[in-house]
Amino acid sequence: MNKSRMEAFSDGVMAVIITIMVLEIKAPHGFTIQDLKSVLPALMNYVLSFIYVGIYWNNHHHLMHTVKNIKGNILWANLHLLFWLSLIPFVTAWMDENHFESLPVALYGVVLLMCAIAYFILQTLIIKEQGENSLLKKAIGSDFKGKISPVCYILGIIFSFFAPWASILMYVLVAVMWLIPDKRIEKIIE
Repeated sequence: MNKSRMEAFSDGVMAVIITIMVLEIKAPHGFTIQDLKSVLPALMNYVLSFIYVGIYWNNHHHLMHTVKNIKGNILWANLHLLFWLSLIPFVTAWMDENHFESLPVALYGVVLLMCAIAYFILQTLIIKEQGENSLLKKAIGSDFKGKISPVCYILGIIFSFFAPWASILMYVLVAVMWLIPDKRIEKIIE
């Protein structure tokens, strides 16, 4: 099967995820800076979640550049990733609605962890399908960021039960780590 249909569907789902998140932000009932401060936590929460969806969209785009054909197992792995990404608006809204209490912050971390695991599964299946000399396998190398991210998410989940803001900082740290441009796949494809 050609990969373009899967790419288009994935792009559409990620666009809907971002749209849902922004629609959850309620405009302030006033026009002053003081009124805007009341929605600042929701805006910051949205920014973090937007960055995460953007990171996955960007990496998914690069990942698909290494693929020629798609088989059923890769389609299902992609849907698995999209499922976990689709929960980001829910946990983002829940964290905001409950002012970053422990359980919503922990569940946010669980969803981020599951997104990372789902992406790893997708990546692994693509490498398996392409064989030992796969472009993707060459590009990801030791995959330090891919290995350290789940550890940070687990730490964030643990921190959420006694210091929710430490969890948020852990999640921000992972996002910043992934925002640093990663040219591994681009270099291999060129």
